[in-house]
This record gives sequence, C-alpha cells and structure tokens, in this order.
Amino acid sequence: MMLRNGLEPWHLLIVALVVIMVFGSKKLPDMARSLGKSARILRSEARAMKAETGTDPAAPGHS
Repeated sequence: MMLRNGLEPWHLLIVALVVIMVFGSKKLPDMARSLGKSARILRSEARAMKAETGTDPAAPGHS
C-alpha cells in the first residue's frame, strides 16, 4: 500500500543507508547532536522573540 505522499517505509530505509554510506557511521552521532543543539537554540530564540513582542502566553511575566 502506498502512502499519500508516495513514500513507502522501504524508501526511508534506502535514504538512511545512503546517508550512512555518504557520511559514515562515526559522524552520524555528532551530526545528530549538533542538529539537536541547533534546534534547541532556534526554539529558545523564537521564545525570546515572542516574549519581547508579548505574544507568548507562556513567557515569564505574562499572566
């Protein structure tokens, strides 16, 4: 059965294998770690921008 976007589970397996072959299995954990760190920084910056404009109800000082 094909999914709506045309990707089947084996497509993802092939992509994962190609990524491992291109970057090597030793570099993947470092890449994942740096990607996670970048996502956390982006999220915190987005929260800070929302807090500055006062549109974030979860921001400190906003009741």
